[in-house]
Amino acid sequence: MPTNLPPDAKKKWAEVEATRYPRERLQRMEEFLSLVPKHKGTLKLRGQIKKQIAVLRKEIEEKKRKKTGKGGSKFFIEKEGAAQIVVIGMTNSGKSSLLSTVTNAKVEVSVNPYTTREPVPGVMNYQDIQFQIIEAPALMEGSADGRAWGLQTLALARNADGLILMVDLSQNPVEQLMLILSELEKARVLISKPRGRVEIERKYMGTGLRIILIGKLLDCNVRDVEELLRSYRITDAVVKISGEVALDEVEDAIFENTIYKPAVLVANKTDLNGADANLKLLEAYVGGKLPILPVSCEKQIGLEKLGTTLFSTLDIIRVYTKEPNQKEFSKKPFILKKGATVYDLAKNIHSDFKENFSFAKVWAKRLVFSPQKVGSSFILDDGDIAEIHVK
Repeated sequence: MPTNLPPDAKKKWAEVEATRYPRERLQRMEEFLSLVPKHKGTLKLRGQIKKQIAVLRKEIEEKKRKKTGKGGSKFFIEKEGAAQIVVIGMTNSGKSSLLSTVTNAKVEVSVNPYTTREPVPGVMNYQDIQFQIIEAPALMEGSADGRAWGLQTLALARNADGLILMVDLSQNPVEQLMLILSELEKARVLISKPRGRVEIERKYMGTGLRIILIGKLLDCNVRDVEELLRSYRITDAVVKISGEVALDEVEDAIFENTIYKPAVLVANKTDLNGADANLKLLEAYVGGKLPILPVSCEKQIGLEKLGTTLFSTLDIIRVYTKEPNQKEFSKKPFILKKGATVYDLAKNIHSDFKENFSFAKVWAKRLVFSPQKVGSSFILDDGDIAEIHVK
């Protein structure tokens, strides 16, 4: 059920959201936390806010170190390629070995624990596209509560397009996976698709409140959602609700959205003693809910399947374009989500295209004849070639 916060707490959260300066936001957030009653119904909320406070404090400390010339870590990596994939796991699971083997990155591979202190990016080629692979500093118990660099690692996971969860088959892989999943869950990162999703996109003052319902509200109606949002002074926003969602999940999203990230489980060190037995334990625990790729980074076994596994797990497609009256199509594809339409492609090509779209011609193996003239709602597939015509 919703936390039923007192009006002064809701008013204070509105002040938090209106503040953009880190130090002032931190102060407002601490004030908000002091106004949240301590009882069973607010445990999850208090935990969320404490984590956000810890992240904000670390950001302020980093900025202070940079200003004083003492340096600072670079934990935000600009996205490149078809998708950004973050490799997370416990120390000495083989993350550095994976990155150095499948990408062009120059990374230190060491038996010493916790060698990686900052994210290291690399580029992996897969057919005619590239994946950006980022090794994140190791997770440990308590990472989501601010231990070591855990909050920064989990922030990388939240920002990524997908995850590689890495375990060491020479140790107990089930215990490692349980710890990784536990820390991700505390950071509100899910690797299995949730039953529902709430996205709150705040807009400029005067825009109004717009609720887009694609699915089902379980214990409330749209008016209840509106009243809840307005009680937190959210009056200018677009709220997208998909799947099955309860009112308390809408309230959760006010403070921090739970996000889903597709993931591949890479089980490393298949060449070591006991790996086969541990792999069977891992497969039984996962139960087919997560793709498992057994590899040996040291012996370079199984890594040739990584690109294909990532591509299928991310649910993306490649669509090639051709200009009207030109014979050749572009060799560099647009990367779209599976189920994307011609309209989605037009938006990606140029903002004018979506406004002035007339029709498209599509070349595809699944069509009886090619090219075929189609409208904006035509669903594209991997390998299609499209020619956009505008008015």
